[in-house]
Amino acid sequence: MTKSMKVLIAGAGIGGLTSAIALLRQGIDVEVYEQASELGELGAGLQISANGTRLLIELGLEDALRPVICEAAAKEVRMWDSGQRWPLFDLGDDSVRRFGAPYWMVHRGDLHKVLREAVECLKPGAIHPGQRCLGFEQTGDGVTLITEKTRVQGDVLIGADGVHSRLSKQMFQAPEARFTGLMAWRGLAPMDAIPPEARRPVGTNWVGPGAHVITYPIQGGELLNFVGIVENTEWKSESWTEAGTIEECLADFQGWNPLLHKIIPAVGTVFRWALVERTPLPEWCDGRVALLGDACHATLPFLAQGAVMAIEDAFVLAACLKAQGDTPQEALATYHRLRVKRATDIVIGSGANVDRFHNPALAEPKKAVAYVEEQWQPDKVRQRYDWLFEYDATKLDVT
Repeated sequence: MTKSMKVLIAGAGIGGLTSAIALLRQGIDVEVYEQASELGELGAGLQISANGTRLLIELGLEDALRPVICEAAAKEVRMWDSGQRWPLFDLGDDSVRRFGAPYWMVHRGDLHKVLREAVECLKPGAIHPGQRCLGFEQTGDGVTLITEKTRVQGDVLIGADGVHSRLSKQMFQAPEARFTGLMAWRGLAPMDAIPPEARRPVGTNWVGPGAHVITYPIQGGELLNFVGIVENTEWKSESWTEAGTIEECLADFQGWNPLLHKIIPAVGTVFRWALVERTPLPEWCDGRVALLGDACHATLPFLAQGAVMAIEDAFVLAACLKAQGDTPQEALATYHRLRVKRATDIVIGSGANVDRFHNPALAEPKKAVAYVEEQWQPDKVRQRYDWLFEYDATKLDVT
């Protein structure tokens, strides 16, 4: 670059903070503006496959994350009522051997804290809370971010402001939100409060008629993350902070394996939210403004790639701006070209898993086992997942 660059980031979630770290490590100045007045540690568990962990490691975050991640040994599928198991794929050393990086399971809040502290270490005071984004103005020479409290000028603006992105709405027609008819329960159970059988270092996908359950360890194996997806056409709130009751959650899994009915009461507080589909945007950039993460390709959680896609976006965007810093608009166009197909394919693939996880055949004992063995046959599992994990954003041509 022939001159210094200043990048403004709207949103201090996982995508925005990872962008800040990646840019600062490239020698590019950043300022991050976040609408929340306090940066809390909300949410529950995240799965970060090799395509994401390799980038967090590349950004120098492994040592800080090591105390809070859980590196599971494997993932498996279990039948909703009998508990019969089928291996999905090995993790641990196998992930490193096959894909070049580990597979981590982590509390969203723990990851967010590590990212936040890394930004503050690289540039103290770079994060500005309580700055709700209203929109932007741009010219050929720069861009101005407008918040409720200030106007700030920069060379590039990154919209990492989430599924309800104000920047996205200004740039493009907002994608239509379609309720899926699915509702998610989530909560965290202390490992010492659940049966020993559920404490194994394994990610489990319980599949059944009209519902499925995901469990996996986080916080170094101290907590079990529980997510239960049920068909519910009445619940339409997207909030992650609306609590339900243990009794309601248990009722949604009536007749399911007794182990689940021991895990759910241990969760203590369960939250619920409606799952919504949105068509990914075909365009992410407008001049000196670019979107990333949920702002342009919000996805259902059925491939466990939502947070990982934001991490990938952030890394690639920073690399493009470093390589083509003299022409920011061209750098953003390269970023879009490199990322849009992959992100769109992941959104589509995640949606396709809904019918697979909730298939009516699972309600019929004579068909259920044959259905699982056919759908999770090893060759089909590799076809569905290997292309996700093999992706290496560090090796893209960003020029």
